[in-house]
Amino acid sequence: MHPGELLREEILPALDRPKTEIAKLLGVSRQTLYDVLTEKQPVTPVMALRLGKLCGNGPDLWLNLQKRYDLHRAQQELGDKINSIPTLEAV
Repeated sequence: MHPGELLREEILPALDRPKTEIAKLLGVSRQTLYDVLTEKQPVTPVMALRLGKLCGNGPDLWLNLQKRYDLHRAQQELGDKINSIPTLEAV
């Protein structure tokens, strides 16, 4: 799951505030927030700090969600190529 999906589907409805107000509280433009919500932009470390503070859950959750999402996408795109790379063992 992209972190924007969690924010869009779970967090923002629970906060019950307009997206414009959320963007203002985060200190970002409305467009920046919308780009994350629509999964057009990743959650950067700076955005993770902002979201973590606003939501009270710290930046690690947001960065870990983004990392898992990115790894999943990369695995889907490069799966066969990655599987063809041998795993070496040190002797």
